[in-house]
Amino acid sequence: MSTHQRVSFGVKTAVQHTTYEDMLQAWLAADAEPIIEHAWLNDHVLPPDDQLAGTCLESWTLLAALASQTKRLRLGIMVTSNTFRHPALLAKMAATIDRISQGRLELGIGAGWNKDEHNAYGIPLYAPGERIRRLDEACELIKRMWTETAPSFNGTYYQTREAYCEPKPLQQPYPPFVIGGNGEQLMLRLVARHANIWNFVAGDPETFQHKNAVLDDHCSAIGRDPSTIERSVQLTIDPDDLKATRAQLQRFISTGATHVVLYLPPPYSAGIIHRLVKEVIGPLQEKTL
Repeated sequence: MSTHQRVSFGVKTAVQHTTYEDMLQAWLAADAEPIIEHAWLNDHVLPPDDQLAGTCLESWTLLAALASQTKRLRLGIMVTSNTFRHPALLAKMAATIDRISQGRLELGIGAGWNKDEHNAYGIPLYAPGERIRRLDEACELIKRMWTETAPSFNGTYYQTREAYCEPKPLQQPYPPFVIGGNGEQLMLRLVARHANIWNFVAGDPETFQHKNAVLDDHCSAIGRDPSTIERSVQLTIDPDDLKATRAQLQRFISTGATHVVLYLPPPYSAGIIHRLVKEVIGPLQEKTL
């Protein structure tokens, strides 16, 4: 990728080990910085670490609150666990938030993975291949809910009968799909079919570059222009060493990232949003203009 290709920058706050009030302040600060274009939550019902008794807010209800309080940021869940909610209900929830936000929603979705959460809440965690096949069906069902009057869907895993979804999302034909996952045989093939943005889940820039090439091949196989899918990476910031954060992000941008998400671990230090703009995002954006 040319270093002159446009890159968008966003922030992410996790729903665990923090409060609504602290997240709201971070999101409002980001909303006031035009250089920050998007903001994200993760999707968990328990903290995804060994502190299972810790605080953990529910992602989609929280996103609705943050959508009502912000004015400009595009927003979403990075990424929703498809196993937690029936996709027809998720389509309805997401359409509602797109209306609340005046057309700022991006639908982040993935196959699901956390065994502890599924066991605790009595939610089945299927084998990896089935999870991906379910996600494929979910994406198709959600698109139909958003574009057809009353779709009936008869899939292997999901069925609906005349499932009205009114009002439709404000964005037409529908909000962008952001899909997270790295599996080369099944997941990246699904990304090629459905995603507007692909989120690289974890790894170094060299692995990201390799997965990018695999995704390009899957796009070519179905006749899709690979450049129509943005390439997204997440990086946890170190408030004590933002120079290292900037250097690592530069490597990802040089290997194809066009969509950057900076994860802010709680507690949020005073002025962290402004520091990110000044010490990380601003200098990196200058190199991509």
